[in-house]
Amino acid sequence: MPSTVELWGGHECTVNRVGPAFYDQTIRSGHQDRPEDLDRFAALGLTSLRYPVLWERVAPDTPHSRDWRWSDQRLARIRELGMNPIVGLLHHGSGPRYTSLVDDAFAGLFADYARAAAERYPWVSDWTPINEPLTTARFSALYGLWYPHLSDEPFFWAALLNQIDATRLAMREIRRVNPDARLIQTEDLGRTYATRPLAPQAEFENHRRWLTWDLLAGKVTPDHPLFGRLASCGFGDRLRAIADDPCPPDVLGVNHYLTSERFLDHRLDAYPPERHGGNDWARYADVEAIRVTLPAPGGLEQALEEAWARYGRPLAVTESHNGCTREEQVRWVREAWETAQRLQGRGVDIRAVTVWALLGTYDWNSLLTQPLGHYETGAFDVRAGEPRPTAIAAEIKRLAQGGEPHPGTEGPGWWRRDIRLEFRPVFRHAETPEPRSAWRTDGTRRPLLIVGATGTLGKALARACEWRGIAYHLTARAELSLDDEASIAACLDTWDPWAVVNAAGWVRVDEAEDCRDDCIAANATGAVRLAAICASRGLPVVGYSSDLVFDGTAGRPYVESDAPSPLNVYGESKALAEAGVREANPQSLMIRTAAFFSPYDPYNFASHVRRTLSAGHSLPAAEDLVVSPTYVPDLVDASLDLLLDGETGVRHLASAGQASWADFARMVARALDLDEALVIGVEAKSFGWAAQRPPHVPLDTERGQVMPSLDNAVARYAAIVRQAEFAPEAEAMADLLHPDMPVRSLQRLS
Repeated sequence: MPSTVELWGGHECTVNRVGPAFYDQTIRSGHQDRPEDLDRFAALGLTSLRYPVLWERVAPDTPHSRDWRWSDQRLARIRELGMNPIVGLLHHGSGPRYTSLVDDAFAGLFADYARAAAERYPWVSDWTPINEPLTTARFSALYGLWYPHLSDEPFFWAALLNQIDATRLAMREIRRVNPDARLIQTEDLGRTYATRPLAPQAEFENHRRWLTWDLLAGKVTPDHPLFGRLASCGFGDRLRAIADDPCPPDVLGVNHYLTSERFLDHRLDAYPPERHGGNDWARYADVEAIRVTLPAPGGLEQALEEAWARYGRPLAVTESHNGCTREEQVRWVREAWETAQRLQGRGVDIRAVTVWALLGTYDWNSLLTQPLGHYETGAFDVRAGEPRPTAIAAEIKRLAQGGEPHPGTEGPGWWRRDIRLEFRPVFRHAETPEPRSAWRTDGTRRPLLIVGATGTLGKALARACEWRGIAYHLTARAELSLDDEASIAACLDTWDPWAVVNAAGWVRVDEAEDCRDDCIAANATGAVRLAAICASRGLPVVGYSSDLVFDGTAGRPYVESDAPSPLNVYGESKALAEAGVREANPQSLMIRTAAFFSPYDPYNFASHVRRTLSAGHSLPAAEDLVVSPTYVPDLVDASLDLLLDGETGVRHLASAGQASWADFARMVARALDLDEALVIGVEAKSFGWAAQRPPHVPLDTERGQVMPSLDNAVARYAAIVRQAEFAPEAEAMADLLHPDMPVRSLQRLS
């Protein structure tokens, strides 16, 4: 690991397209005709320079008509000056006129250009083929601001995946020329916070923010929280192909701005109309979190720590810029530098801080949609033609060479002072909306290990533990993989838990029909492997099974002693898990449950009913399938109670009662005062499911009912949903918070 953090730099070099027009920041700043700027950059003490060799500039008209003259001169001079170029090939662009982000040929055309660039500059070792693919896809294909001006989720995913494929193919071509070439992959990284009704949107955005790096690292597999969403848009095969041939970054480039962290608020009247937005199920205000939340959001330090914990790969701050008054700009750069130094001292492999926009920026206040001439100064002010060094330039030199800061720039930035608050403050939970990865109180020694950080059940168990004061550690696949005995053993060695709850596994019932081996490996083989290793250490283990282990022909509710007889692959995998886990570990507790619903999960059937009926749409639901819908908060509380009691064997935990899916939808509708006539009872076969469902599988118990009734659970579900939707404007602070956060004291919010 390097002993010091390096100083990198870069000028704002975006070439974006709006309609037929291309806007080129290099031209607007004057750098196009000012090669002597490179000498100015080198004099600051920079060791590396992010520098554009952009596709649209080199080959604007046809793929194979390329003009390298400008790049030849500039890269040669950078090399002479002793700086290392980090070459970018596409910077917020959609490519030349003959392609676009949603063109099927985009990735191949881009890879051809990357090969040509590498052959032209074989001595270049560091590359950022495409800057911020996720951000570019959002602005171009989701928000419609840049070409091709689309506002459609499938096109957005296509634009993102095309850029990821282009990056993978580009690096393959570059490494054929220079096998030691490094991928320095940049992306804007922040976090989204939200009031309680908007927790689902915040959760989605907080998963989405990682996708550039997750995709390149091969992490977007079927157990990724967003795999199903992309697969439903037709991208399942592409995701598998990317995961099978990943291109993990050598350095993760974190771009973090004061606008990177967002706060979503359902109370529209608290914000001006220009801050209002929404999705297909809610209207809300979207503002900078720094302007409204108490305490302040985690900022750059939290972003870097999260990236390091998630990937364990070298990091660099690849853009540090603040469009503000001069002293505040200096404070922002200094804070980034001091943050990187502090994190490196704590063992984080952070390589550099990049002072971005050395020549300032134009029109980012309109997101580059209008050439109005709004200018933000950088290390140099170019408005007079000849670049004039600013206090930022002096600060860069000071950071590189040492010395005292300018006295006028000392003290905290505005984002650290009370003046940061522009709107009525809202207390936020520091981990909204996801549970913490670990939690323990003073004096606790051994945690409960919960396997399955990305699923509904794993998160719910973690939240329940925190509420109840039970120390826990929540693991994702990267830390504990059920198909790897060494991974399991290492995790148990590290955390020394007193028990293990396995909430991981395959959940896609219909997809399992075509992926039998994978489903059984995840749900049965892996679960048994975990149970056996726990048994060798004397550890109790809890696992989860399903009502789908039964064929539904009994004509009565099923109890624990009924023999499994599954109709589909998923049910088969759970039946195998039950038998295998029980044999492998005598201290095991296997819990059969069914049909989750929860106010804290946007993807369950009850939430679908609420959204659909609230919009006035009809809802088809199976009238001929009877189940025992299970309220997740009750399930996790009962699971923890039984674990603490030392319970073993097989237990049924489902909300006491039964209903067809159509009747359950009507129950939810009545509880929420929605029109139950919009629920249309249909036969299950009309949905065309690949997996056969058992017709009648309510769950009862012969071991003592510990779950409240279904009626009671639906009433409590509705009460929480109503409280979130109609939170009073001023009274209970809890009504403004994500529901997994019990408000006990202001200290608990910090």
